[in-house]
Amino acid sequence: MSRTVYVNGEYLPEEEARVSVFDRGFLFADGVYEVTSVLDGRLIDFPGHAERLSRSLRELEMESPVTDEQLLDIHRELVRVNGIEEGMVYLQVTRGVADRDFAWGAEGEPTIVLFTQSKPGLADNPKAREGMKVISIADRRWGRRDIKTVQLLYPSMAKMAARKAGADDAWMVEDGFVTEGTSNNAYIVTGGRIVTRHLGEEILHGITRAAVLRVARDLQMEVEERPFTLEEARAADEAFVTSASTFVMPVVEIDGASVGEGRPGPVAARLREVYLDEMRAAAI
Repeated sequence: MSRTVYVNGEYLPEEEARVSVFDRGFLFADGVYEVTSVLDGRLIDFPGHAERLSRSLRELEMESPVTDEQLLDIHRELVRVNGIEEGMVYLQVTRGVADRDFAWGAEGEPTIVLFTQSKPGLADNPKAREGMKVISIADRRWGRRDIKTVQLLYPSMAKMAARKAGADDAWMVEDGFVTEGTSNNAYIVTGGRIVTRHLGEEILHGITRAAVLRVARDLQMEVEERPFTLEEARAADEAFVTSASTFVMPVVEIDGASVGEGRPGPVAARLREVYLDEMRAAAI
């Protein structure tokens, strides 16, 4: 059965969905995106994703083609018509269509596309029990990583490098410090503290990150927001990542060396449990 997707105001079978070859998203990666998870047929942390989308658009001097209320209605309709119980809704907004020119200003309305991905078992991922393996790689992305743009070539290259090395993901390193994973925020647990890089232009301001740190503080866990090195990570008691699609995922190996006891630790497990419970209760 074909998926129904949303393109510029229309719900269409995926085979009929089209975007212009002159769209700046295609020609310049001039666009932003969001991914919202779906559990039990409901949207997880939608307000956070909508707020970050607005911020990304502002940073790139782009207008949103829909209101937050309209965006919520579109998400819900796609979840409904595609019968998504567990999965994701992908959203992309580009600057729109114009003849090819590096400078913008001649384009028309922004382009907006949404589609769903069904992911049965999303919340019961075996990796949460096994743990992930990561490699380290130099961070060679552009400087404004706080804007969630569709410029994802280097993270894709890093993900492929991890796969070729027999790992699940890569942690990117800049000036000796871990920035983040290819599509997630990175953490270590050391000396009883959760350590993760502070917000800035160097990393994405993760929606799941914000929720998990709130959960950690509610559980009376100590959180320290600062850069950490690979050496600290390898010597840590635990490590984990957070993202909209993996929630809280333990990391048990970095560059072939075990983290802690080489298996998921209690901090990551507890954060995942409470986060999922709270997000399911608050889903819309």
